[in-house]
Amino acid sequence: MAMAAVLAGCGSDSGAGGGRTLTAYVYGDDAVKVQQAAVDDFNKSSDVKVKLVSVPGAEYVNKLRTAMGSPNAPDIFFNWGGGSIKPYVDAGQIVDLSPYFEKDEILRRGFLPSVVEAGSLDGKVYGVPMRGMQPVMLFYNKTLFAENGLQPPKTWDDLQKAINTFKAKKITPFALGGTDAWTQLMWLEYLLDRIGGADVFKKIRHGDSSGWGDPAVLEAAQKVKELIDDGAFGKNFNSVSYAGGGAPALFAQGRAAMHLMGSWEYSTQLGKAPDFVKKDLGWTAFPTVAGGTGDPNSVVGNPTNYWSINARTKHKDAAIDFLKTMASKEYSQALVAGGDIPTTANASQLLEKSPNPEFAAFQYEMVQLAPSFTLSWDQALEANKATPMLTEINKLFAGKSTPEQFVAALKALK
Repeated sequence: MAMAAVLAGCGSDSGAGGGRTLTAYVYGDDAVKVQQAAVDDFNKSSDVKVKLVSVPGAEYVNKLRTAMGSPNAPDIFFNWGGGSIKPYVDAGQIVDLSPYFEKDEILRRGFLPSVVEAGSLDGKVYGVPMRGMQPVMLFYNKTLFAENGLQPPKTWDDLQKAINTFKAKKITPFALGGTDAWTQLMWLEYLLDRIGGADVFKKIRHGDSSGWGDPAVLEAAQKVKELIDDGAFGKNFNSVSYAGGGAPALFAQGRAAMHLMGSWEYSTQLGKAPDFVKKDLGWTAFPTVAGGTGDPNSVVGNPTNYWSINARTKHKDAAIDFLKTMASKEYSQALVAGGDIPTTANASQLLEKSPNPEFAAFQYEMVQLAPSFTLSWDQALEANKATPMLTEINKLFAGKSTPEQFVAALKALK
């Protein structure tokens, strides 16, 4: 794919951005209305107009891949950073935005540094944040905790105490949608971060598969096995679905006391169990692990989505101008009104108008204070590594491999 893209780039004079128009591909979902409004506003004063192309979510990745290998590639395109753009970076198809971030005040100071860094590759900036943040956090049932004299866990020992307490009351400590491997991935992401620090996965993300052999990876896998053996996820978690609503339902019904999930769990529960949200839903950061070297303020999850610029565009300056509008107060206000938490440096001033200001402020401060924000592994890695990695994670949780076998399999990924 990368070679085809390079050849297409060399063989076409038309390239991206023919005429006086910038074509922008965006993932087609409910949030598109915010991007369309930004485009409409930009076009009022720009000589070069932006044309937004909303691509249905299920088709987005394949359509972008095909387009980037053709003469009709978009000038600007939505992505997840990390592994999602690595083939295009390797093929020289994306503008390195680092010089613009260094010299432009709006870009340099407009966004939370941890979010900009999370979407970068090899120390170079290739994307401008353009949607809300989605950190993974620990949700808990406030009523169940209060009834059992427990506080939200801050340490691993606190977590173990909560697990034992709820097991004794015949309450599953953690809801887990084990049929969806990405829900299991969250546990390994945070455990590795807390035990070994963010640099362990950073090494892996940059292409060094030997990083999977770091002792912290094995320790994280061993802790997962301990949780499973202790019954932290119950007995049937491998047949419970998150996408089908099984895990959120267990949590909302009080049959599970906690749920490690992305911040979208709030809106999921609000839509399905609003009374639970109002009365019982609490949230906190992932606990520390004794002896771990990771920063307790570090975060994992989906920092945000990004706009990147095609290196073949004929209107790079106009494209940069459009991307700078993502730092504007007006754009941030539109995200907040839609229930998102912007990644702009000034967003804290706007969160009082969020559907839940308390939850919004917690998220924002969580990310603002984070020295690192590790992108979800399945998005940070290229598909040829992410897919087998998820398979191995699922095998570990299903008891079909040992922690040692898990590490060996990941080290073999090339």
